[in-house]
Amino acid sequence: MECVFCAIIGGQLPGEFLYQDDAVVAIKDVNPQAPVHLLIIPRRHIPTLLDLDPADEGLMGHICNVATQVATEQQISAEGFRLVVNCGLGAGQSVFHIHFHLMGGRTLHWPPG
Repeated sequence: MECVFCAIIGGQLPGEFLYQDDAVVAIKDVNPQAPVHLLIIPRRHIPTLLDLDPADEGLMGHICNVATQVATEQQISAEGFRLVVNCGLGAGQSVFHIHFHLMGGRTLHWPPG
C-alpha cells in the first residue's frame, strides 16, 4: 500500500487541509492529543529525519516558518505551542513519511511521555 500521507496529499484519501503550498501541507491530526493538533508534512516523500540531506535544509526552515504561521492562525502562538517530530519506531513514528506535530490549545507538560 502507498504511504498514507502521500495518498492524502495526492487526494486519494481525505484530509482536512489548513495550509498548502508547493512544498508542504498542514492537516488536522485524526487522533488529536491537544485541542489543536496538526501535522505539517512535506509533499515529497522523505521517510525519516535520517533520510534528509543538506539540500533539505531550506525545506526544514520552511516547515518551521509554516508552523509559526499556522500556530498564529490557530490562535495558539500567544500561549505557546509544541512542534515535534518522531524519528523511528522507538520514538513513536508510525507513518514513515516525515511529519511534524504542531500542538497547542492546552498546557503541554514535560516530559511528554
